[in-house]
Amino acid sequence: VQLVESGGGLAQPGGSLRLSCAASGFSFSDYAMNWARQAPGQEREIIAAINWNGGNTYYAESVKGRFTITKDNAKNALYLQMNNLKPEDTALYFCAKSRRATFLTANSAIDYWGQGTQVTVSS
Repeated sequence: VQLVESGGGLAQPGGSLRLSCAASGFSFSDYAMNWARQAPGQEREIIAAINWNGGNTYYAESVKGRFTITKDNAKNALYLQMNNLKPEDTALYFCAKSRRATFLTANSAIDYWGQGTQVTVSS
């Protein structure tokens, strides 16, 4: 299993970024996927999740209404559109594969993590 994130970088408050995750080594369409983030000194937190066919999604309260998770099973790709970014969104963002087709918002439900992509929101 390989999960490779891209799209991170520096954004101004109020700006947007789109993260991508290229997945390989497993049947991508059969599993739920997640985005998590970890800021310095804080625990890793799942902020968005999507089930195997994209029919159900979850967002943490901190990102609800600003972030959108999508899953393209034809391209084996996961995306996170991040709008209206805030300085508190600064973190290392991870793509993560769930153990099952439906998601549970717990790190124990994850069996593979990517290496992460840094997002920094600052003026």
